[in-house]
Amino acid sequence: MYGYKLRTRWNFIEPNNELQEHFSKGLCIHPITAQLLINRGIDTLTNASNFINSSLHSFHNPLQMKDMDRAVQRIIHAIKNREKIFIYGDYDVDGITSTSLLMLFFRDISNHELNSGPLEIDISYYIPKRVGEGYGLNLNAIKKIHEEGGRLIITVDCGITAVEEVRVAKEMGIDLIITDHHQLSNSIPEAYAILHPCQEDCKYPFKSLAGVGIVFKLIKSLRSAFKEMGLFKESLPNLKKHLDLVSLGTIADIAPLLGENHVIAKYGLREISRTEKAGLKALKAVSGIKERDVTVTDVGFLLGPRINAAGRLGDADAAVRLLTTDNEGEALDIARCLDSENRKRQIIQEGILRDVKSMIKSQCSVEKDKAIVLSSPDWHQGVIGVVASRVAEEYYKPTILIAVQGEYGKGSARGIPSFHLYESLKRCSELLVDYGGHKYAAGLTIKKDIIDEFRAYFQKVTSEVLKDEDCIPQIDIDMSVELSDLDYHIIEEISRIGPFGPSNPPPIFCSKDIEVAREPVLVGKNNGHIRMEVEDGAEVMEVIGFNLSHLMEKIDCNIAYDIVYTPIINSWRDNKKIQLKLIDMRIAE
Repeated sequence: MYGYKLRTRWNFIEPNNELQEHFSKGLCIHPITAQLLINRGIDTLTNASNFINSSLHSFHNPLQMKDMDRAVQRIIHAIKNREKIFIYGDYDVDGITSTSLLMLFFRDISNHELNSGPLEIDISYYIPKRVGEGYGLNLNAIKKIHEEGGRLIITVDCGITAVEEVRVAKEMGIDLIITDHHQLSNSIPEAYAILHPCQEDCKYPFKSLAGVGIVFKLIKSLRSAFKEMGLFKESLPNLKKHLDLVSLGTIADIAPLLGENHVIAKYGLREISRTEKAGLKALKAVSGIKERDVTVTDVGFLLGPRINAAGRLGDADAAVRLLTTDNEGEALDIARCLDSENRKRQIIQEGILRDVKSMIKSQCSVEKDKAIVLSSPDWHQGVIGVVASRVAEEYYKPTILIAVQGEYGKGSARGIPSFHLYESLKRCSELLVDYGGHKYAAGLTIKKDIIDEFRAYFQKVTSEVLKDEDCIPQIDIDMSVELSDLDYHIIEEISRIGPFGPSNPPPIFCSKDIEVAREPVLVGKNNGHIRMEVEDGAEVMEVIGFNLSHLMEKIDCNIAYDIVYTPIINSWRDNKKIQLKLIDMRIAE
């Protein structure tokens, strides 16, 4: 049974009536809200209560993470002995916010006087260039750090696969503390300490922190250790103010907004909305975010891309300077520069996307192929990941785009829900120089002359894993409801489950046998949206279908429909009304 939006499968999530009643009575919430919690994998009353009533006290003890105490003691030793510390980051938003967070924490500590006198911390950072160095630790960078006197490297959002690089660093007398969240491989680097919650013997209960979330755990542990040691004359800074960076990196990295990430997003978005950081205020200004609360969508489509633009087209150092500066004039200059870089990125991206679509028509069989693997020497390495995401979403197939330079190609891969990219690339590892990532996103390096061989083998791997129906987009519907079930109270109550994002999507409901009460009209820029009123015999509601104007010619006011939507409250000039944000529709059975 398919909808009109495109060929989509409607999947109705099976209700758990017994648990629904348990949650509803135990938490005094509507059964609809209770079922939404269940649909997000929450299966105990305690967890449901913690989720809907989460607070800053909901965080787990960071010392539960394997090697945390060891990492803290090594950093304290480095500070006491005035060793030169380098933060080694990554050029995406997660890596940039992680680097900035550590730099700001050490700056805060440096501004607090010890009982024995002023504290001096010799701290620097290094972020490799996407073009030329690529992702993660590299030997040339380690040599530079060694030449500059580095004795301790703290990696953020990278390092978990850098076995050889860590070995060489140890031979040079450099200790490494690795903080990372990417997929573990069979070989683990012999670092001084590794903070990665998915290590086999790590007892930390939440496994899905972004890189910046792990760094947040590290600075919380450091702050506690400093406090216990009684080294400072005055109280140490409250870390709540830095949740703006933690949520920015977490949301931009598309981490699941469940567990601790849900708490980080919930409170971090509030901190972004009222931030005192000069860089974030400037970034909000150039992004058009003024006197309103910042949302997950703002991070994903306005703030995140501008920070990412620094590392995609040039040097991510500019983004770190933006997030760590106290100078409002400097911040605005950098923010404007990043805004300009982002516009350049968009132009380059659209050109590559047109090129890719043309190649799909001439080189691919959209009906038969289970994956899209394309390459070109004309593509910008820093932008192909964004394009791969667009292509994977539009064609609903695992997509790998490879930018070829010289003898090698750098690829960005994006997946779909029923496919594990990293595990599939592992099966192709003999054809790759290097690879890394996780289920939905990965990167790879390959020799130019075996790209065709890799394409054929990856197609074979995907055809063995994916069925035809896996390549048809699926809409997971939380439940069927009557229009009369939806009032301001229930929609406000549902909002307590937010902020919504990956693994915690906005609620999706279905109402059946709905009639169109008034002829639909086209609205919005270029008449791209559709608006209409619908009724079920008891209730009339307004429906808005963003970018669904193509449905106009298919809607017949004399036919009953089943509609899939998310309920929202539309506020305009102090007037509030409930709207149904249309996702898909089909003729009623």
